[in-house]
Amino acid sequence: MPDDDRLLLIVEDEASFARTLARSFGRRGYRVLAAESLEAVRAILEAHSPTHAVVDLKLGGASGLACVELLHAHDPRTVIVVLTGYASIGTAVEAIKLGACHYLAKPSNTDDIEAAFRKVAGDASVPLTERASSFKTLEWEMIHRTLAEADFNISETARRLGMHRRTLARKLDKKRVE
Repeated sequence: MPDDDRLLLIVEDEASFARTLARSFGRRGYRVLAAESLEAVRAILEAHSPTHAVVDLKLGGASGLACVELLHAHDPRTVIVVLTGYASIGTAVEAIKLGACHYLAKPSNTDDIEAAFRKVAGDASVPLTERASSFKTLEWEMIHRTLAEADFNISETARRLGMHRRTLARKLDKKRVE
C-alpha cells in the first residue's frame, strides 16, 4: 500500500522508461505521478506537493533543469534526483545549485535512485582524486556543457563549438572515456 509521506513525481519524456520507474517505485510503497514536460509539472504542482522527484535532464528539446528549479521553488524539502544520459560536470553543478540533491548518469535503476534519495547530505570524507582530467574527458565535458547551454540542440551546439554537426553526432554516440 502506498505511503502518503512518499509522493514521487517522475519527470521523463520517454514513456516506457517512466512507466517502468512508476511500477517499480509503486511496488516500493510510493504514490507516483508522472509528467513529460515543464508544463505538465506546473499542472501537477497546482494540486500536489511531491516529497520526491526524479527529473530527466533532457526533456524533448528542453532542459529538465527548469523543472528542478520549479520543484525546489514549490517546496525546498522535495528530494530531487536528476537522471541523465548526458552527464557533465557543468549540468551536475547547475542541478545541485537549483535544488537537486543528486545527479545520476543513466543507466540507473530504482535501487540507485532510492539510495540517492536517502543520501541528501553531502559527504566531506569522499576521497579526492590525484589524477588530472584527460583531454578526452575535458572535451566530453565541454561538449555536454555546451549541449545543455544550447537546450540540447545538436546543430546549435555544433555551431557554438565550431565543428561539423555530423562530427559532433559521432562524438556523442561514443562512450565517455575516463
